[in-house]
Order: sequence, then C-alpha cells, then structure tokens
Amino acid sequence: MIRFDRFASTRMHRTGSVTLPFERRVRSRQRVLLDDGREALIDLPRGTVLRDGSLLADAQGQVLAVCAAPEDVSIARAADPLVLLRGAYHLGNRHVAVQLGPGWLRYLHDHVLDDMLRGLGLQVDLAQLPFEPEAGAYGPGAVSGHAHAHGHD
Repeated sequence: MIRFDRFASTRMHRTGSVTLPFERRVRSRQRVLLDDGREALIDLPRGTVLRDGSLLADAQGQVLAVCAAPEDVSIARAADPLVLLRGAYHLGNRHVAVQLGPGWLRYLHDHVLDDMLRGLGLQVDLAQLPFEPEAGAYGPGAVSGHAHAHGHD
C-alpha cells in the first residue's frame, strides 16, 4: 500500500489525487481511496490539517494532491457588518468551524445554527461546496491558514 507521510513541493509532479470532506482532512492517519481507485495510507504528524491543494509525498516520490470535496454547507450573509459579526460571534461561542468571506460566513450545514442566525437577522442559504474553515488562532498554520509550509501554484 502506498504510504504518504510527508508534504511535497509544488515543483513535484502529481501522480494522483484524493478528494475528502473536511471531517476526513483533519485526520492525520487514515486509509483512503484515491480518485483513481488505488488504496493508500496517509500517515502524518498528529494535528495536521490537510487543505485543498495540499501535496503529499511517499518515500518513492509519488505525489498526491488533496482536493476538498463538496459538502452540505450553510452560507450566512448580511449587508450590515455588525449583524455579520454578531453571527460570527455566536458561531464561535459554540466552537463551530467557520469559513469567512466578504459579507458571508460558511459552516457545515446544521438547521439549528441556520435558525439561530436567521433569528439574528442573517440570510442563510444551503449549498454543496468545498469547506475550508479558518485555522485555529494558536495552532499550526494560524497565520497562513495552513497546517504546513509549502507554496501553491
């Protein structure tokens, strides 16, 4: 079985890809089914978070591109920045992983959270999109949003 146990440089040729939802991209050790059907093991240091576009390598130089799978997400929007901040505060107070964008908050779909945010005055829509939440403020990747160091194409 192929064992991907290190990060690869963007200069290396990609030999495969794996598409995973966020829940699987926070696991540092797991068996995966590559997009071409091969089985592989991801074996990285504990606490590693794989981001869309992360590149992993095995001892023989094979390179695996990690892709974020589309998943059920809620997107909360507000024209008033204070309303949006209030929504972000309440999600953070519940330790919900949140992806931030201009004028919107994205989180894994939860109808209870949707109702809470609507009650605060935000518009909430459902979508099938990749989910890339903010990295923790004190953990690895806090500044860059990555749990590792590499360049992106």
